[in-house]
Amino acid sequence: MTELQIRAAICEVGRRLWQHGLVGAAEGNITVRLNTRTLLTTPSGVSKGHLKPDDIVPVNLQGQPQTDQTPSSELKLHLRAFAKRPDCVAVIHAHPPVATGFALAGEEIPDNLLPEAAMVLGSVAVVPFSMPGTSELPDNIEPLLDDHKTFLLSHHGAVVLGADVYDAYNRMETLERIAKVIWFSKSLGNGPRPMPEAAFDHLLTVSLNGSLKS
Repeated sequence: MTELQIRAAICEVGRRLWQHGLVGAAEGNITVRLNTRTLLTTPSGVSKGHLKPDDIVPVNLQGQPQTDQTPSSELKLHLRAFAKRPDCVAVIHAHPPVATGFALAGEEIPDNLLPEAAMVLGSVAVVPFSMPGTSELPDNIEPLLDDHKTFLLSHHGAVVLGADVYDAYNRMETLERIAKVIWFSKSLGNGPRPMPEAAFDHLLTVSLNGSLKS
């Protein structure tokens, strides 16, 4: 994709996040690797549902903007993911309501309940509480980056990695949908039951749990 196409894709994904209620107001952030030296990230204080290609901020790998625009305060988290995972091309942070409810309650989202959980999300890591916008969050998520691509942030929201911005978006949307299904299942009395172990093991072998592309 060209730079203009990536900028347009970031705006489209921001619109989808906003329309599906995965972010509100000016929440959330999206960053995409443009090349070996430059990332494209969303600006601070702008609704993700109303982004324009010119709003997108180019930054270097240290997070320094290459224009007079101000990048998201959560850029440190994205930078750590890109540094730790060379296969990561996109990072999305959002506040999906039901998945964030799981994070608030300290509830995990298992990967052995639905095929999509095993195939798309992989093992969902729970990141300890960290003050937003500080180095505490990237420090807490770093040990988990090698083996996970989907993260619940305690009292905060969710983060996903992707092989491209649409892959990352699909993972975030799938995370929220699976969280809803589990929530509904819990309301039925007996709660969710795991898939047969042999089926789950097979899904893991064909999905490569830590790899990025769904």
